[in-house]
Order: sequence, then structure tokens, then C-alpha cells
Amino acid sequence: FPTRTYIKMWAATQRELDTMLQREREEFFQPQEDREKVMKMLATAYIRYLEIFRNLEDAHDHLIHRQKRAAVRQVLDGVMGRILEIKKEMVALENSECHHMDGILMDLKRVPEDIEIPIPKYFIKENLRILQERETFLHEILLNAGLLKQEPVTAMTLEEGIKVIQVAERARQGRARAAFMRRIYLEEKRQSKKEEQETGGNPDVAATCIQKVWRGYSQRKKTEKLREEEMVFLGMVSEASLPPDLEAMRSLQKANVLQGEVQEREDFSFRHELRQRERHHIKETLQDQITQCFLECRHITGRFPDYPPEKTGGSKAIFIEKHPEQVAEELAAKKEAEKKEKEEKEKNKKADKEEVKVQKPPKVGKQVVDLSWKMAPSNFLSILEEGSSQYQVFWENRDNRSDFLQDHDPELIKGEEREEVEEEIRVQVDEVMQEKLLKVKKAVDGETGPQSKGKGEKVRAATMSLASRTIDSLYQQLAEEGLLIPVKNVNLSDYIGYYDCLRSVLHEAGAQPVPSIPEVRQLMALYAILPLGSQSVHENAPLVKSLLLAGPAGVGKKMLVHAICTETGANLFSLTPSNIAGKYPGKDGLMMMLHMILKVGKELQPSVVWIGNTERMFSKGAPKEEEVDFKRLAKILPQFLRALKPKDRVLLVGTTSRPFDANLGPFCKVYQKIILIPKPDYLTRFGKYFKSSSWLFHYSLWKHYILQSGGTLTRLLNLNCLAQVSDGFTQGHVVDMVHAVLTELRLLQMPRKPLRTAEFVTSLARHDPVYKEEEEMFQ
Repeated sequence: FPTRTYIKMWAATQRELDTMLQREREEFFQPQEDREKVMKMLATAYIRYLEIFRNLEDAHDHLIHRQKRAAVRQVLDGVMGRILEIKKEMVALENSECHHMDGILMDLKRVPEDIEIPIPKYFIKENLRILQERETFLHEILLNAGLLKQEPVTAMTLEEGIKVIQVAERARQGRARAAFMRRIYLEEKRQSKKEEQETGGNPDVAATCIQKVWRGYSQRKKTEKLREEEMVFLGMVSEASLPPDLEAMRSLQKANVLQGEVQEREDFSFRHELRQRERHHIKETLQDQITQCFLECRHITGRFPDYPPEKTGGSKAIFIEKHPEQVAEELAAKKEAEKKEKEEKEKNKKADKEEVKVQKPPKVGKQVVDLSWKMAPSNFLSILEEGSSQYQVFWENRDNRSDFLQDHDPELIKGEEREEVEEEIRVQVDEVMQEKLLKVKKAVDGETGPQSKGKGEKVRAATMSLASRTIDSLYQQLAEEGLLIPVKNVNLSDYIGYYDCLRSVLHEAGAQPVPSIPEVRQLMALYAILPLGSQSVHENAPLVKSLLLAGPAGVGKKMLVHAICTETGANLFSLTPSNIAGKYPGKDGLMMMLHMILKVGKELQPSVVWIGNTERMFSKGAPKEEEVDFKRLAKILPQFLRALKPKDRVLLVGTTSRPFDANLGPFCKVYQKIILIPKPDYLTRFGKYFKSSSWLFHYSLWKHYILQSGGTLTRLLNLNCLAQVSDGFTQGHVVDMVHAVLTELRLLQMPRKPLRTAEFVTSLARHDPVYKEEEEMFQ
């Protein structure tokens, strides 16, 4: 679609967002006593915000204008954070992570697929070059350490060379003989046509000939169009050979690249212009402000203060802190208030003693508890309102028809670049003013430097061993030890599963069914992917530091961990007990290992710390010799989580197939959210298809893995039967069965020996399903 389509989409979505903000002011900030009404309000807002989120993400991905993209990005992050806040209120209201919203979806005329959480593409797009370089660096480290096997390149022997030449020569002779036979065939065909013309043609033969020519022509056109589209997608076709619609698509792709390059050049030119024009004025202003602040501090305290170090922001910390006179006034006001409170307390005590002698103390009644619900304060409503006001001021009435090239707005760029220029000049001013302050202190107060702080030096010396090392060296060490592992390229949408409308019957009956696969995808997106992908969302949204995925073996817990890293570009650290055994023994070794992971994870965020078979760290009873370090790590994990701040996009993810073997007390304290991963239901195993605005086809679990492994579906393969007999088996069982049947030899036999249902049923009998008793233990 052209750019104006997404500008209109942005405008319509912004109007809908303004309506939602107005509705929130009217409904959410008033106490409510009816819990069902509150839940309906929250679910309706949740669904509408998801629709706004989807439209904003689509507009942000397709807009070219960088300043428009920045404006959409601010609102997009605010909407993501607001969705997380509403989700927290819904969970607190129902004490459940899964919610029944079928009735609300019907009232809003939506389908269950509309509450899927979209993953913003800018999580990967904006850091694509850094992620590719990091992946290449990790691959080289693992190759040099011998942890990756590189396919050896073997030289061809003389006999093999002769055999290849013989095969090529025989093929050449076969092609020559085929060309010769084709010439003979064409000659005979010409002779037969001449004879038919002399004797007169048959109408049926003529009609067949016309049909054949037309069908061949139409199919060649379709094939040519598909080939051109593929070449455009691969970037292998020049503009001159493209039709108009494909040429427009190609030009849009080039515009996305060129617009970024032009914007970078314009940013640099504006920054250079600001440096030339306003450098002298900014420098003088900063120096005057710093000098005035130091003089006032000496007037109050009697000595010049120490210059703030660069780690705390340098002179920026001076302007953040309060004025010295304001501090002195506040201290004096506090002292006067304390004196007044003491005098009033003494008077009240004397009055109480006199009343106690005369009157008896009244009986204390029960305290009234306010059971009404009220929405908690939001960190994102102000962001959304600010983004809405900026849209109305800068973009709502802007004439986009004349802006064919989607060029920049100079005034907006100057406002953004002025802050960066001021920061650059401030660093230079700090160096000059620090030297001046030392000279003045030496001349006036007789001091030679800043006052020493003994405790800080001791702490600094204790961490000097790791602090002196670079991030690259720590990254390399963790990769060589096997603690930093490569991520498999798996998306969250690859975790196949569909909505089952019959689950609402169980919910209405009062039962708490196991979360469905679509609900698991939603929870992974809400609690892991969205906060890790956006810094603004992670800092302001309800903080989730740890996540536990529990379920039978083979349901896809490890796949979900890799999907989190793939969607956000996160590093993956593995603290699985079998992986860390014998690598960092003792408490000091474990502390150093966690400190390294924490330092690298914070510096190269986002990061995911994965603990597989985590129940072994919290096992009941006395630990064995090899499990001593695992128990120690379980005791250190709370300290590790306390070290994570809202600005640190680091997530601890644990996976377990036997959570009932763990000591539940400390086990549940470490993991903030626990998500139960279900086995696939019948609808997931069999699949479905339907038609909406465009054709949407949903593969079943069996069909997806059979086609992915190179198999072909025929009438002899009954997917309904396979879905019925595989009840109780997990996704891992299905994958193992498909791989066991579709070997290389079986794929070669596929054209003459189609697949049959009995082949998979025979392989199915070799696996044990998830029995009902084990499933009840998870619930």
C-alpha cells in the first residue's frame, strides 16, 4: 500500500486512542463494587487496546518518515505498557492468568484470533546489524573452542574424479540422443499435419488444440508473474523489467533504505550547524551556572564542594539537585515543625491523663474495609496523553500531499539535536571547570583534591578482578564455558495451537481448565517478549523478573525459551544443572559465575537466563555430592534477582517437567510467574481452515510436521485418524514419530509408494503418552 494509506491508518488509530483515554477517565478512576462489571470493563479495554496496538505496529513498520516513526513509536510503547497494566488488574481480580472473554468478543464482533499479541518488528529491525555481528562473533568463538562441528572439506580421489567425468559424459550423450530423437519426432509431426490439411481437419481435434494453447498461455503468464514476484523479493530483478505494481513495491523498498541514509546526513548537518552557531553561548551559560552554584555552596557550608564525577553525570548532577538555599530553608522548616509536634504531644498527654480519670475508654468497633475496586495509578497514561497532544500539534493538520519524498522537519530535528550538542559541550566544560575548581580550592581552602571515601575504595578493590576486564573477554569466556549458547531461529507463531470454543463451557461450570496453547502464546508475549523488546515498557510496566514454564516432557518449553530470544534478539545463558556441573565449584565460583552473567547480560541486554530441569536445584531431602552446587545456586538466585533493576532487561526463565519433586516453598519464591504448558488438544492435532477478509489456512500439528519433513499428503493418509489415536501424546512425540517414518529412503520412495496412516500408528505404539495421573499432578 502507498504511504498515505498508513498515514490515514495512524490518524484513525489516534482518534480511537483519544476515545479510549476519555473513556478511561470516566470509568476507571471511580470506585466500583460490582466485580463482574469491572471485569467486563477491563476485558473490553484490553481488546480495544490490542486492536490499537496492532494498527500502530503496522503503521510504524511501513512509514518512511523517521520523525513520524518516532512519534508513533512513543505511543506504541505507551499502548504496550497500558495493556500490561490492564492485564495485571485482570489477574488480581480473578486470581487467574487465563480469562474467559468469549462473550465480550461476540459483543464486539471479534474473533478469538483478534486477541493474539502482535510482536513489533522494530525489536529486531532497529538492532539487526548489531545482532548479526554478535551472532558471527559467537559462531567464531564456538568454532575456535571446538564446541561446534564444522563440516570437513575432503579432497576428491582419482577414482571418484573418473566416475564424475563418466557420469557427465554419459549424460551429454543422452541429451544429444534425445535432441536427435526430438528432431525426428517433429519431422514426422509436420508430415502428419500436411496430410490432415489436404484431407480436412476434425473439429474436436481443433477445439482440443485451441484449449491446449490457451491453457498453456495462461499458465505461463501465472508462472511468469510468480517468478517475477520471487525475484523482487530476493532483490535480483532490475526496475526496467518489472510491471508497474511490482516496480512500485521495489521503489518503496529502496526508499526505506535511502530515507535512512538521507536522514543520517541531515542529522549530521544540523548538528554541525548547531555547534557552529550556539557552541559559544551554551559554553558560557554552563560555566556561569556552575560557578554560581559553587560560590553559593561555599557561602553556606564554608568550603567549596567536590566536583561530581562523570559516573554520576558530572555537572548534570548539580542542576538535578536542589539549590543550596532551598536545602537550608527546608532543614530549618523541618526543625521548627519537629518542635511544634513535641509541644503538641506534651499538651495532648496532659489532657488525656485528666480525661482518663473522669471517663472510661470507649469500646473499639470493627474497622470498615473498603471492598470497592479502583484502578491503580498508571505510568503510561501520561505517555499516551503526551503522544496524543504531540500528534495534534505537529501531525494532525499537516499537508502530506506536498511531502512526496517524506522529507524531514528541520525544526523538530534541531530540537532533538540541541540536547546532544549540549551534552557534548557539557563534557568539555566539566574538564575545564574541574581544573579551575582544584586551583581555587588549593589557593583558598588549602585542599589538594577531593575528600577520600574509605568504604568506596574497599568495595572497588573487591570487584577489581572482573571490573578491569572488557565485556568482549567476559563474553568469550562464557561462550567457551558453554554458559552462553546460540539461539535457534524459532518464532512464537511456530508454536502451533488454536482456540477451542468448548473451553467456555468448562469455565461457566466453575472449573479451571488448563491454559490453552494460544493463551500460553499470549502470556509469553506479555510477560517476556514485550518487556524485553522495549526499554520504556520494561522500566515503567509491572516488573516480571522470573518466569517458570512447567509441563510434561515434549510440550515445547525449550522451544518457547528460544522463541523469546528470537523475537527480541536476546542473549541466552544456560544455567541448566547438567551444563554447569563441575565448571564453577564452591560458593565463590558460583558467585563469580552469576556476576559475570549479570554484567554481560546488563551490558548486552536484552538477555535471558535459562535454567532447565530447575526442580533439581530445589529437590527435597539431603543433596547428593553432585547436587551440592545446585542447592547453593538455588540460595544465591534470590540475590541475583534483587540485583536486577527496572532498567535491566534481563529475565530468568526456568523449565521443569516434574515441579512436584521440588520443595515448593523456596521454589515458588524464586519464580514470580508460573505458566502451565498443556499437551495439544484435538483441534491442534487435526487443524482447521476458514475464510475471512483473505484466505487463512491453519495447518494441523500432524500436517505441519509431515510437510516440513518433506512428506506428501494423499487420500491414503487419514489425518483425522492420526489426531484421534494421538490423544495424550505431546508435540515432541509427534515430531519423533514423523522423523522416524520419513527417513531419506522413505522420501525417495514417496512418488511410487504414498504415505499411509498405518506407518505412523506403528511408530506411535513405541511411545508412552502423558497419562491422566501425571496430568492431574500438574493441576
